[in-house]
Amino acid sequence: MAKDVEGPEGFQTRDYEDPPPTPFFDAEELTKWSLYRAVIAEFVATLLFLYVTVLTVIGYKIQSDKTAGGVDCGGVGILGIAWAFGGMIFILVYCTAGISGGHINPAVTFGLFLARKVSLIRAVLYMVAQCLGAICGVGFVKAFQSSYYVRYGGGANSLADGYNTGTGLAAEIIGTFVLVYTVFSATDPKRNARDSHVPVLAPLPIGFAVFMVHLATIPITGTGINPARSFGAAVIFNESKPWDDHWIFWVGPFIGAAIAAFYHQFVLRASGSKSLGSFRSAANV
Repeated sequence: MAKDVEGPEGFQTRDYEDPPPTPFFDAEELTKWSLYRAVIAEFVATLLFLYVTVLTVIGYKIQSDKTAGGVDCGGVGILGIAWAFGGMIFILVYCTAGISGGHINPAVTFGLFLARKVSLIRAVLYMVAQCLGAICGVGFVKAFQSSYYVRYGGGANSLADGYNTGTGLAAEIIGTFVLVYTVFSATDPKRNARDSHVPVLAPLPIGFAVFMVHLATIPITGTGINPARSFGAAVIFNESKPWDDHWIFWVGPFIGAAIAAFYHQFVLRASGSKSLGSFRSAANV
């Protein structure tokens, strides 16, 4: 088991090492097949994520529409929709974590980029792949459910009636903070070393975070916390209301991801202060 061990003079030493910061711009990555394999994995994972989840949303609206023969309590309900989103994240992160890191979300990629976990090139390619995958995933939903897709809103995110822009933006910021903070905590090498006797499957808390956030924010914004998810649905649905509110689903998640990255890296882990202290010590030698 990886645990802290006692070193010389009674000081506690770590039996793990933090990975070094990823270079900000690494052109050499473009020559490696592993980068393109990871980009393909992000594309396919986001496609599958949007296909299953948006199809679940449309199915619920069909079954609960009384004018079309549905009933008030028909379908999976909000609880089932939240489980669909959280469950798919659990499955897809588990499947792709060893290939691409299992981001499946531009906000997660942005947070990891700010924490120097991925390079700029990888971050940009991931975001492009995620957005294209989302468009394709929702496109499949429309193709298979063409008679219901437009009638039931296409799974597109927009601000619900009765809520102002500030409330919607705050919901997206806080929801994305919960998600990205969970990603950092679940994949923290220090936590894995310290608690190695407690088996933790990282995709499980990440998927559960998505589930809990959806329960809280579906009534407000339909729950974005993933710009690719919101973008893909808006592109295929292509109506004015989702586009008018669309900026909320980019600005909110990116702010939430940035706050989560700062909180974990500079407050909980104190990475910035440690690096600064090491720099000062080296300068005084």
